[in-house]
Amino acid sequence: MPTLVLNGEPHPIAPGTTVAALVASLGLDPRQVAVERNREIVPRATYEQTELVDGDRLEVVTFVGGG
Repeated sequence: MPTLVLNGEPHPIAPGTTVAALVASLGLDPRQVAVERNREIVPRATYEQTELVDGDRLEVVTFVGGG
């Protein structure tokens, strides 16, 4: 099973997993996250088409509002 590094921790994924599928599996709203893949920001418009592969390094951050 392919494994990527998600926020510094190993995370197994199914072959063919996209950024959109990963964000959904984490229970996150794609409108409120930023995803960096291998040190490059993934544009939100490409989440559905961006397929993850074994060894990818991802950082997923959420936006929190407040004052």
